[in-house]
Amino acid sequence: MPPTATPPSTTTTPPPPSTPAPAPAASKPRPRHPLGLDTLASHARSLFAAGRRSPVTTLVCAIALLALVMYGEDARTIAELSIDDYLYPDADIYNVSGLPPVALPPPTCDLAHGRWVFDNASVPLYREKECTTLTKQVTCLANGRPDHTWQYWRWQPSNCSLPTFDARRFMERMRGKRLMFVGDSLNRNQWESLVCMVQSVLNKGRTKVVKRGSFIVFHAKEYRATLEFYWAPFLVESNSDNPNFHTIVTRIIQPESIEVHAQNWRGVDYLIFNTYIWWLNTADIKVRRPDSRYWSDHDEVPRIEAYERVMKTWATWLNENIDPARTSVFFMTISPHHDSPDKWGNPNGIKCAKETLPVNYTQPLDLNHDMRLYDLVANTAKSMKKVPVTLIDITRMSDYRKDAHTSIYSVRQGYLLTPKQKADPQNFADCIHWCLPGVPDVWNQVLYTRIFTKSPPSPPTPTPTLTLPPQ
Repeated sequence: MPPTATPPSTTTTPPPPSTPAPAPAASKPRPRHPLGLDTLASHARSLFAAGRRSPVTTLVCAIALLALVMYGEDARTIAELSIDDYLYPDADIYNVSGLPPVALPPPTCDLAHGRWVFDNASVPLYREKECTTLTKQVTCLANGRPDHTWQYWRWQPSNCSLPTFDARRFMERMRGKRLMFVGDSLNRNQWESLVCMVQSVLNKGRTKVVKRGSFIVFHAKEYRATLEFYWAPFLVESNSDNPNFHTIVTRIIQPESIEVHAQNWRGVDYLIFNTYIWWLNTADIKVRRPDSRYWSDHDEVPRIEAYERVMKTWATWLNENIDPARTSVFFMTISPHHDSPDKWGNPNGIKCAKETLPVNYTQPLDLNHDMRLYDLVANTAKSMKKVPVTLIDITRMSDYRKDAHTSIYSVRQGYLLTPKQKADPQNFADCIHWCLPGVPDVWNQVLYTRIFTKSPPSPPTPTPTLTLPPQ
């Protein structure tokens, strides 16, 4: 076990600043892409000209123009990915066989129990300003957070060590494959983290993020691989399934209806699920009545009963639709929210605001999690025989990290908090989501460990051309 470094005070000297970025070059004319928006615009002008000559043509032109507006980005993306196959070679095969094996912990080691060790040498694995895909929700430094110490903590399990994350080795494992996070915004938080963790080994000109419906897809073109996030906060169908407009006070679910989402999970090589935070608004959950035409036709059932029905539906779908020889399934446990500072000995605190260090405990914290839901997930995973489910237990390690949330250095409804809002952390501090770099990087390090603990898949068949995820 590596020696424990002395935790710093809140005045720890920051790491030396990186070399200033060169002044931006003069802007260049936007390149023209085959089948790109320039071509689409040209087609649109032709349609308008033809439309003047016939009412029927006018109608056809209107429909065609609507299709161009709705699917123009998809058409351009598919064209770019296809043309990329001909213009550029794939990344060289990383000779994994010539490397020492990943230093995996023994299967009996409990990665969930340990302590946070200050380490400003090996973490963070990337810098906030270097990861261009991060959203404003998680860029705490850019949003004005004055301290930075939360980034420099490494998770040290009690009886073993986590392997170092090797981005090139990981992407070699992902070559020609799809990895998908399914769930709520905390799984999106983890997806953003993973994308940042691999970007250092990717050609920046050959990556692309595509947003379409419930999907956000990161394309690593030279590996013909995708890292994806799919919005499904309850896993099953609900009235909160719109990824852009889901701030709904009255949340209603259909516990036995999952296909509307699950049809998009078929054929994915690595599936990582979560669902928890959206269940906490009320003790009883509104459940849409069977065969009802309207969401307003619902009953209320105890939270644990509704969650159990969802877990049963989810497990049944996996058993009937997933080929375990191809697809590995994981489930993330509870990610804590730190709203009760008295729980960690700070009765005068306000939620997680102004917290700059982890909780210095080795014993579990009682943060009022609904552990019944945790136990249901654990028991469901344990009972899965046909399609094994690996539990990624992040709860206890994350409980200690009261310092690492976005707090008042985040966004509300797409906008950064105003000074007035920042002065009111009781109502505006976000103590659910995490700054990046940060805690979700460690979750991905555990996921990396579990992926490499599994036997590598059989040699892949010739890789098909990447397309957008099914609509």
